[in-house]
Amino acid sequence: MMRRSAAKKAGQPNSTNSINFSPSDLFRTASSRASSKEMERIDNLFHSYANRSLGMIDPEGIETLCSDIEVDHTDVRILMLAWKMKAEKQGYFTLEEWRRGMKALRADTVSKLRKALPELEKEVKRPSNFEDFYSYSFCYCLTEEKQKSIDIESICQLLDLVLGSHYRAQVDYFIEYLKIQSDYKVINMDQWMGFFRFCNEISFPDFSNYNPDLAWPLILDNFVEWMQLKQT
Repeated sequence: MMRRSAAKKAGQPNSTNSINFSPSDLFRTASSRASSKEMERIDNLFHSYANRSLGMIDPEGIETLCSDIEVDHTDVRILMLAWKMKAEKQGYFTLEEWRRGMKALRADTVSKLRKALPELEKEVKRPSNFEDFYSYSFCYCLTEEKQKSIDIESICQLLDLVLGSHYRAQVDYFIEYLKIQSDYKVINMDQWMGFFRFCNEISFPDFSNYNPDLAWPLILDNFVEWMQLKQT
């Protein structure tokens, strides 16, 4: 019986010599290798800040990171960074969250991360992104399981941080109102988002297009009434 190898047709190429890479294959291979190296650097950066026993970056690690990128830990850009990572727990970054954010920012070194912050600010401030960031900032501050609302003092700080540069007058007056009123001890998501819509839609400070019969949170009806009394 003829051996299998001898049964090949004459001129059939040997399979070990028939592998040819096209330029696009070579590009994909090089790109994959570069991406792998980038991810390795991103992971190494994560581990330089991570708490080893927790396996994540904790508040102490975030403070060290802030120092390295020359940004105060209370700066809104740290909240923007958390938004970019889609971080779930305030003061903590998991490896998966870190990878997501750093890869999107193309930052695998401290220097690159520092340089990426101005562009991140622009991205967040685009109208298509800002509402999502505003909503995220509330959720990020829900630190307890099943927590649905945030105390007035924290809300005032958060409003100033997130919305102050966009609607200075509205935020200042609303914070003043929140601090002197006694009906509300906490603010929920509906009220938080309602104030954002209020800032976007309502003429201020004359409130000429404000209609209390529409579906505004009651706290905003009270705020407008308080403002109108101040103006008389």
